[in-house]
Amino acid sequence: MGKVLIISAPFFDYQISVANAFTALGYDVRIETYDEPIHPFKGLLRWRHKFSLNRNALQEKSRLKYKRYIENVFDTYEPDIVFTYNGTILKDSTLDYFRERGAKVVVWMYDSVQRQDRSMCESHIDHVDLFCCFEEKDVEYFSQKNKVAYFLPLACDTEVYFPLDNNRKDIDILFVGTIYTSPKRIYLLEKLAQCYPDKKLMFYGEYKPYFKNPLTWFTRKYRKEFLNYNIPPSEVNKLFSRTKIALNIHHKQTFHGANQRLFEACSANAYQICDANPYIEHLFPNGEIGIYHNEDELFKLIDYALTHDMSEYAEKAHRIVINEHTFLCRVKQILELLNQ
Repeated sequence: MGKVLIISAPFFDYQISVANAFTALGYDVRIETYDEPIHPFKGLLRWRHKFSLNRNALQEKSRLKYKRYIENVFDTYEPDIVFTYNGTILKDSTLDYFRERGAKVVVWMYDSVQRQDRSMCESHIDHVDLFCCFEEKDVEYFSQKNKVAYFLPLACDTEVYFPLDNNRKDIDILFVGTIYTSPKRIYLLEKLAQCYPDKKLMFYGEYKPYFKNPLTWFTRKYRKEFLNYNIPPSEVNKLFSRTKIALNIHHKQTFHGANQRLFEACSANAYQICDANPYIEHLFPNGEIGIYHNEDELFKLIDYALTHDMSEYAEKAHRIVINEHTFLCRVKQILELLNQ
């Protein structure tokens, strides 16, 4: 079929899920990962970045070095398609380099281009063959600039997230995701910890990280509920099988789209309660997941799910996701768009 070079940050190994989808369709695949904000972000370079008086200059030097490296990888591998998630490290001239040598170039944004820390990706649209956005607001944003982007929601990997036989629902509410960067998540999760002291709540993700402030890390509250560390996808899948409620609270960048967790929880057959937006309401129109528009609705959905069997709803959501929203489905869509 051809060769695909995947260039991505190692964001919970989603680049591997994309690679497996291409492989299933007969492609030969090579993966190249990069670190942010500089590459590599470890050892002496990490400390240099932390104490640098000019981080922008250090970042630019890192990206020029990576440009030389990845262009050499391209020349050696000679791919037919270059696929990148976000592509924050890639310069426009590198994307041009790939295309001038015959490759089709695809960008799939799993963050909004309107985020300040992703603004460097906005110009990529003029240097690729296909630009896909997880957020429909970004498609509209480009349309207003007379540029064509495509809405491509995120997806699940059914080899990573799948139902496990487990009748022991010993967790009442589970949340997995970055917490400390989201005031909305902090507020709601702390309120849940206050309102359900007799329930088993497990909130995974950095809440008061040591590297941000050792004092707030040491004095943090709700240690039983907030585990304050990240866990790998295999552990998340196990936890989904144990929970009565998989709670999903979207980042403020999401207005008309969905995060990865929406698809993963459903793929694992967990009952999910999620904040509302038009895309999610269209995806699950018949109560397959609990959708809340405000705090009162959230607590009513939680109270109901804690006292009723929600497995029938979870199974319906599971069928929707595994039939239409896997990485294999998304890669097929990408190839169809490339061949238009």
